[in-house]
Amino acid sequence: MKVILKETIEPLGIIGSEVDVKNGYARNFLIPRGKAIIATQANRNIMAQEKAKLDFQIAKERETAEEMARQLEGVVCKVKAKVAEENRLYGSVSVRDIMDALAAQNVDVPKRMILFTDPIKELGTYKIPIRVYKDINPEITLEVEAE
Repeated sequence: MKVILKETIEPLGIIGSEVDVKNGYARNFLIPRGKAIIATQANRNIMAQEKAKLDFQIAKERETAEEMARQLEGVVCKVKAKVAEENRLYGSVSVRDIMDALAAQNVDVPKRMILFTDPIKELGTYKIPIRVYKDINPEITLEVEAE
């Protein structure tokens, strides 16, 4: 089912874009919550009239994202973990550990924004990308230290 997004939804697209989603997702989640409308010709005409407002909102979201990226750039967070032999960790450093370390520095980053693929199982310094907006991904420095 083709829908027009009324707000930016990270995995789908930005506000005002026409996307193709599964029928159930559109009927049960997007449309009832006001996040999207069905892509009919009448709705396309309405969205075309609201294009100026949408462009302004996109610019505002992007500006906010760039400001957040400037705040995150160069942030160094330290995580202490228990170490076994040869600098190997007993467990691993998770997204929750990174969120807690950032929260200790008064930096609030939602879990879904942290692009964390492989678990960290050794001491050292790592670069962790943070997805702030569609193509804005600043990196923070994560230092894993022995407890």
